[in-house]
Amino acid sequence: MIVPVILSGGSGTRLWPLSRLSYPKQFLNVGGGRSLLQQTSMRTAGAGFAPPVAVSNEEQRFLIAHHLLEAGTPPSKILLEPAPRNTGPAAAAASLYLSRSEDPLLLLLPADHVISDTTAFRAAVATGSGYARDGCLVTFGIRPDRPHTGYGYIEAGARLGTDGAPLAHEVERFVEKPDAATARSYVESGRHFWNGGIFLFRASAFLRELERLAPEILAACRQAVEGGSHDGDFFRFEAAAFRRAPDLSIDYAVMEKTRAAVVVPTEMGWSDVGSWSALWEVGDKDAAGNVVEGDALLEDVTGAYVRSDGPLIAGIGLSEMVVVATEDAVLVSPKDRAQEVRAIVERLKSGGRTEHESHRLVHRPWGSYRTLSLGDRYQVKEIIVKPGASLSLQKHHHRAEHWVVVEGTASVVRGEETLLLHENQSIFIPLGTKHRLSNPGKLNLRLIEVQSGSYLGEDDIVRFEDDYGRTR
Repeated sequence: MIVPVILSGGSGTRLWPLSRLSYPKQFLNVGGGRSLLQQTSMRTAGAGFAPPVAVSNEEQRFLIAHHLLEAGTPPSKILLEPAPRNTGPAAAAASLYLSRSEDPLLLLLPADHVISDTTAFRAAVATGSGYARDGCLVTFGIRPDRPHTGYGYIEAGARLGTDGAPLAHEVERFVEKPDAATARSYVESGRHFWNGGIFLFRASAFLRELERLAPEILAACRQAVEGGSHDGDFFRFEAAAFRRAPDLSIDYAVMEKTRAAVVVPTEMGWSDVGSWSALWEVGDKDAAGNVVEGDALLEDVTGAYVRSDGPLIAGIGLSEMVVVATEDAVLVSPKDRAQEVRAIVERLKSGGRTEHESHRLVHRPWGSYRTLSLGDRYQVKEIIVKPGASLSLQKHHHRAEHWVVVEGTASVVRGEETLLLHENQSIFIPLGTKHRLSNPGKLNLRLIEVQSGSYLGEDDIVRFEDDYGRTR
């Protein structure tokens, strides 16, 4: 059995305003009506594969679990990184954790890539698994269809196996993102492939090479696993040890230096969807070459990527543009400059704004909330609580709350009282009062919350009890 290890700790900004710090790219629906994370997990479901293991950060752990459960691919475990340390430590810690009682084949997968040809993907994995069982560290080279300067490349060396065997090569070298002329020479050579960031190996083989090439990573991650702790479906790496691991990619730490690397060439419709222009490339285009998602009316528009997750977009006389609208932000850019959105995100950070951190719709393990209005000393939210779920028993130092039930039934703890509220009933929670909101019903509970006070931040929560182990 192959154990898929899905790396889902990223918080990239290249797809802002859809991607946010609290809701990064892997959770976005990009084709097929499923999130990129869900598509990744479903790609490895079925015969020959064990249930997936996800590597995530603390903040996204419940969102990861929800997406995988919704996709019908529940994880066997979600491994939690206490700090971002790149793919090298993530792969090392996962390998150490999963090899405690056996020596599994691990398929390391980014959570946020598109692969349109699942059959070709599975065939490549089947080819690579034979070499991985023999102790090789296998990577998958994407046959380039153009001289792309945004990807790293793998140069293939000697062919392995007999003429009738599936194609694989020794790795001659990994090369960084090239300039345009070098990229053209790579494509013309026929020996260079895009580095898709997917790896397959026995845990023992990877750890052996890690000990030789990056022993600091191995030592820190071994201590992080040995000192870690289980919490239901989650395993937390020991924080201090994990933070000592050097911040290195698996490519730089091991794959670029090892002599055990093997590349399996493949054409599987791969994209890292790392920019808005990449989303346009993989999207379904209309007769004018436009990719349109959501509510949009276009007149004399060609070669554009237009997406609305909020208001109607009306476009006239545009060519080769990106227009993306959410509830709280709109991005307009020429397609060939859309990667510069990073500069906008940096300006949001430096200006003390919050549009780079979260959407107005914020997911929580018990459901979600959406900010409807925010002003001086008041905030209005729509809150949805899933059946059987409860918020923490908590209080606030700086705000009072007024709840109005608009759908479902609410069980409310207020001080020493426990009350049951139905549709069109309301309750006031004074500042400083312990309270808890629960949904005892079988349908979603929906209510409107009006907050008032001198400070309305999400960090003004003192938790006394929480079903999800949260302390903040």
